[in-house]
Amino acid sequence: MREAYTFTKKSQINVVFNQKTEKSSATPFPIDERVTHEPLEKLESKLDRLVGMEEIKYMVRELYAWLYIYRKREEAQLKVQKQSFHMLFKGNPGTGKTTVARLLSDLFREMEILPKGHLIEAERADLVGEYIGQTAQKTRDLVKRSLGGVLFVDEAYSLSRGGEKDFGKEAIDTLVKQMEDHKDEFILILAGYSDEMDDFLRMNPGLPSRFPMILSFPDYSGMELLDIAKQMIRDREYSMTAEAQKKLFRLLQHKIASNEPHFSNGRYVRNVIEKMIRQQAVRLVRENSFDRDALLTLRACDLTLEDGSLISKADEA
Repeated sequence: MREAYTFTKKSQINVVFNQKTEKSSATPFPIDERVTHEPLEKLESKLDRLVGMEEIKYMVRELYAWLYIYRKREEAQLKVQKQSFHMLFKGNPGTGKTTVARLLSDLFREMEILPKGHLIEAERADLVGEYIGQTAQKTRDLVKRSLGGVLFVDEAYSLSRGGEKDFGKEAIDTLVKQMEDHKDEFILILAGYSDEMDDFLRMNPGLPSRFPMILSFPDYSGMELLDIAKQMIRDREYSMTAEAQKKLFRLLQHKIASNEPHFSNGRYVRNVIEKMIRQQAVRLVRENSFDRDALLTLRACDLTLEDGSLISKADEA
């Protein structure tokens, strides 16, 4: 069931990706083997590495299909209507916003929507200056570097904070003007926490209509975070014992149940894994154990939980 798309009165598309969607390896449209879809094929391996995010994967494939048919209609000399691809990404840290931005920039390059398709990552400090006139120049320079590609501004809501003397509003106004001056020359993606981005849009009534696609990234489930951890461990050429996996899963479930505001999801998992690897190193030096199996294996005792009440004697194996 796909209920990800809802339309607002301002003709925006709100895309909410439900992490509970059952995983399916099928593409959303049948592929004729006689037709080569090379750009999509290049993305498939990257999409397959994304844990969960099934609706995002569907959206990327759907966007490819739309762009492909757009080109075919042009070739057939049929009427086509250009679409703006500026987007808003809403969600907590570590939910895959930057990763998806990279995937989309690759797709836009492969489909010749953008000639370069490079991704420029920025935050408030990259746009806002310290004195009058500096902000507009910094913002224009940043857009100039982004031409032909995607400009991804994280924590964009911070531009609307501050008092009357704050230069954040000047950065927003300059971005809006650059979107008009360089129409179709670059794609702007603004990202940040859901609540703050909602407030950001309310404070700037002229912005919503300029971003036709709003993508919401929910937090991962405990099992999805465990899958992300396993992937990170494999990428680093390590493995986990069964007891270590159980202990890590309990930690992740405990973390989710704590309802910590702005939980960092994948970033939190990365920090835990890196701490496990350091703890393993200390253990191996202490034990003077350096055989291949020992170097590969992360054990439950290498995982230090934040809540001591979760540790049992069995966990120390």
